[in-house]
Amino acid sequence: MANYLGCGEGDLLVRLLAEPQIERIIGIDICPNALVRLRNRLATLEFEPLVEVELIHGSMTDTTPEMANYDCAVLLEVIEHVDPERLSVLERTVFGIMRPATLVITTPNADFNPLLGVPYRRFRNVDHRFEWGHAKFHRWAQRVADRNGYRVACSDVAGNHPILGGPRQMANFERYAKCPDTLFEIFTNCD
Repeated sequence: MANYLGCGEGDLLVRLLAEPQIERIIGIDICPNALVRLRNRLATLEFEPLVEVELIHGSMTDTTPEMANYDCAVLLEVIEHVDPERLSVLERTVFGIMRPATLVITTPNADFNPLLGVPYRRFRNVDHRFEWGHAKFHRWAQRVADRNGYRVACSDVAGNHPILGGPRQMANFERYAKCPDTLFEIFTNCD
């Protein structure tokens, strides 16, 4: 079984549909319009998915114990859309209640913004609530891992400037005790 919170229009979800090791994905997003667009996208696929897909309108911070212990979760460009004062709720929900065996989080690297022409004190997207540089993201990831029984490794995504790193950054969390083979993918972007 797989859960997919904040699935948006399903860019990653659609890619995972052909993976034989994934049996089921539950897509959850707070934006009903994104779910409608994803349903339409799934209805027009040119191949028969090997994966059972269920789409649910809901929030990644309002989960239940039934969503616990999935194999993998991905928050792809999600955390920067959460109000900073709500990150602790997200942490408790994802790391405390859901507790996926593996969790991947990606987010923009604010240190890279000048190379992209983003003005000082501005964000890459008007919907972003914050953007972190390398050091702050790495500290946050390590604190979250330490508090919740995970190991974490951080890396650059999409290139590696010798000083600034990549335009995006990733934290790969591994829980100390593994759970059943399932997928739990989380990412959001409600435009």
